[in-house]
Amino acid sequence: MQSRQQLPSSWTTLPVILATLALLVSPVFMVKHENFKTCDQSGFCKRNRQFADSASADKSWSSPYALDASTIKFSKGQLEGTILKSVAADEQIRLPVVVSFLETGSARVTIDEEKRQKGEIELRHNSKARKERYNESEKHAIVGSLKGSKDAKVADGAEKGTTVIYYGPDEKFQAVITHKPFGLTFKRDGKAQVQFNERGLLNVEHWRPKPPDVPAEEEKKEGEEAKVEEKKVEESGEDTSTWWEESFGGNTDTKPRGPESVALDISFPGFSVVYGIPEHASSMALKQTRGGDGNYNEPYRLFNADVFEYELDSPMTLYGSIPFMQAHSKDSTVGVFWLNGAETWVDIVKSTSKANPLSLGSKDFTTTQTHWFSESGLMDVFVFLGPTPSDVIKSYGELTGTTAMPQEFAIAYHQCRWNYVTDQDVKDVDKRFDKFNIPYDVIWLDIEYTDGKKYFTWDPLTFKNPDSMIKHLDKRSRKLVTIIDPHIKNTDSYPVVDALKKKDLAVHDKDNNIYEGWCWPGSSHWIDCLNPAAIEWWKSLFKYKAFVGTGSNVFIWNDMNEPSVFNGPETSMPRDNLHFQNWEHRDVHNIYGMTYHNATYQALLARSKAEEKSPRRPFVLTRAFFPGSQRTAAMWTGDNLAEWSHLAASLPMVLNQGIAGMPFAGADVGGFFGNPSKELLTRWYQAGAFYPFFRGHAHIDTRRREPYVAGEPYTGIMTQALRLRYSLLPAWYTAFREAHVYGTPIVRPNWFVHPEDEGGFALDDQLYLADTGLLFKPVVAEAANSVDIYLADDTPYFDYFTYKTYKGKGSHTIEAPLEKIPLLMRAGHIVPRRDRARRSSALMRNDPYTLVIVLGSDGKAAGELYFDDGESFDYEAGAYIHRTFSYADGKLSSADKYPEKGKGFDKYAKSVSKLRVERVVVVNPPAEWEKVAKVSVTQDGKEKYVKMSFVKGESGHASYAVVRDPKVQIVKDWGIVFA
Repeated sequence: MQSRQQLPSSWTTLPVILATLALLVSPVFMVKHENFKTCDQSGFCKRNRQFADSASADKSWSSPYALDASTIKFSKGQLEGTILKSVAADEQIRLPVVVSFLETGSARVTIDEEKRQKGEIELRHNSKARKERYNESEKHAIVGSLKGSKDAKVADGAEKGTTVIYYGPDEKFQAVITHKPFGLTFKRDGKAQVQFNERGLLNVEHWRPKPPDVPAEEEKKEGEEAKVEEKKVEESGEDTSTWWEESFGGNTDTKPRGPESVALDISFPGFSVVYGIPEHASSMALKQTRGGDGNYNEPYRLFNADVFEYELDSPMTLYGSIPFMQAHSKDSTVGVFWLNGAETWVDIVKSTSKANPLSLGSKDFTTTQTHWFSESGLMDVFVFLGPTPSDVIKSYGELTGTTAMPQEFAIAYHQCRWNYVTDQDVKDVDKRFDKFNIPYDVIWLDIEYTDGKKYFTWDPLTFKNPDSMIKHLDKRSRKLVTIIDPHIKNTDSYPVVDALKKKDLAVHDKDNNIYEGWCWPGSSHWIDCLNPAAIEWWKSLFKYKAFVGTGSNVFIWNDMNEPSVFNGPETSMPRDNLHFQNWEHRDVHNIYGMTYHNATYQALLARSKAEEKSPRRPFVLTRAFFPGSQRTAAMWTGDNLAEWSHLAASLPMVLNQGIAGMPFAGADVGGFFGNPSKELLTRWYQAGAFYPFFRGHAHIDTRRREPYVAGEPYTGIMTQALRLRYSLLPAWYTAFREAHVYGTPIVRPNWFVHPEDEGGFALDDQLYLADTGLLFKPVVAEAANSVDIYLADDTPYFDYFTYKTYKGKGSHTIEAPLEKIPLLMRAGHIVPRRDRARRSSALMRNDPYTLVIVLGSDGKAAGELYFDDGESFDYEAGAYIHRTFSYADGKLSSADKYPEKGKGFDKYAKSVSKLRVERVVVVNPPAEWEKVAKVSVTQDGKEKYVKMSFVKGESGHASYAVVRDPKVQIVKDWGIVFA
């Protein structure tokens, strides 16, 4: 949420105010590019690009980095040594390197700088900043084991000047380390998959003292020497203009440690496409960034920022950063994770070697070459060698953690706007949803609910009785989410800011005083959640006695946590600000937002443990994120526009989050800025029904647009989209369970489901819902009445609603008038759902299930169903049901996914023992079933017969059969024989 930025008190001139007001009333939505750096305006980005250009232009170029063979040690899966960087004939910089081969099969490479590591440097400006390179990113991002593999071993007889390590499953992985120049090639089954420093662009900007400034009276005398130095710099190609300080947007970064960027080229030989590194409003398949037709001229930027009215098809930075990239080919998927919390840029180019026309069977060979550079910190890179998309994302999930298992309400529909204006307004909206029989689970409050933008308070005039409001919602099994941002209003008579200052828990400025900036409340301070004491204090603020007016059905939205500072450089904090233990903000900028929403998650968890009989799973929404954020928060794509183009862009953005390990993602349904047409709003609800996080949201200046406002036929069509989401909640919840256990995406692009299909590698306008076989493509064009959907193979698909049949690899046209959602079912799957209309998900928990079996030519199908109590952590002790359904040879069977039970299973299974299957629908059954009137049902060793009806398909539509109320219990093993 972002909009009319309040003006700092120092901005008092009339021209500035008038100009600002003119911008505020302008109806044109446009990102303010001048507020954000380009690569040329970011000193270290420009330097590293120039370094790459210089190396590419020099055919004799050789990287000045060499691994000193005499320093190599190998023990317990870890190789240690020293890289020597030659900077002059008689000067070498020592860079400690560690290459770790982990038990999980992943590899890790870290490069440090000895002088900084030992603190043998001098800081300028009497800075209190740390002297080391930031080395605590792993503390925030990594939860998996970093234990070295005892089976990794050094190969005998390696070529001179190289060290070869065998590691991974069955020693199928190899790391070939070249000593001079230093380089690394990671192989699988003897074939190169990932290469480090193949282009010689490794660059670690070492510490050096700043030359003394020349006094004015000595300028003439020193003039000739200065010219000599300038000539040396010019000849070396180094641009020193931003080494010691850098100005942008009226702010000067003092850079007390001087230049300290790290850079590395990472190549993927044989891979023509790469994905990941969100967040960008761009295609899922990443574009080249060095110009050319359809390419970008700027690198992809990773720098969490409050980008007002962001533009599409751009590598420009957005709100969150996940420096995790996957490279994919039809027979291999690999990944790299660049663990660095500082500003980072990534260049991408591709080179193709043409096949020899005289060589039978040879093909063109494409290599994707990437170039990564970060402003500060360690060089710390993980490598995952796959070989499948699932293998790579599983390895990443094991390392950084997987999606938290949400409460069930969190995956239902959320209703939000900036702002519901009173507690009575909230009640009225709730009642109108019921009046129009529209399901929803959560209503949200933006910043206006507070007393003067003071968090943990209520406006005494507009929210006079919050207790009554939340009790009203609780009686209807609904929840409330309130916004709380990291900026704390700096004002009198506000206990929260008083405690923040007294306990010294805020971020400091470069002079080590509490930092003051400007955000929604005006003058503000920012909590420093890198400080464990700040987290403990934050927990105390969420207790019911502290946050008066809240209860167990109130959850939290963390916005503006990039952090957004209206009067700061690039709408954020100065980089030379200081955090806990005197780490500079530049080191932790992209991590900051995660530390904040993690603190909120811990606060809700502590509140629940202290004040409820059975602790409930927290729900937190964040705008800023970093690897590991998936463990504690959902995200949304920020302040989009009510335009068709932004509806279209939402799908690749959400898909990219999923394959980057943060699948609990969505976009503001309807668009945040502007007023969507009724058609656009309706189509967006149909699309939103297939976002993992499904929330309608709108700007304060927009018209009300709750689904009941539009009127018929729009209200009815949007309601049907919502009911579809609720009907499929069993499938969605099962998908979330898989994401929680394995880290897999909840909604998946074509290449993830069909990794061998080269024709679908760049496809990002349709999605699969986990393993259900449900294939959805939204309508994203005005007045469109059809969509072209792509099928990756010859497996038959059936329209979800009509059972019309589609078959054959390639594009197929689906008729999609406004009331139609283009949704297909792939043969071979069994989809669980609940078909009774309810007003919230909690009211569906005792409803029976429908199983939809979709058969293909082989007459087989399979599916799963997972559920638990939808609220508590009891599932961790086995209090859940996880069934597998399989159909083959005319029989449908149900069995336990995991026969071994946890201690909580029996009690929970008894509590849900009455849950049953009320209907089985078989799509595309054998023709001979038309003559079958009954089926045999077996459970607990007893057999009975139940009626079955058969409807013959006509005009390209599949037949279907229905078994009504077989009276089988979902928790037990049972079988249904159809013929």
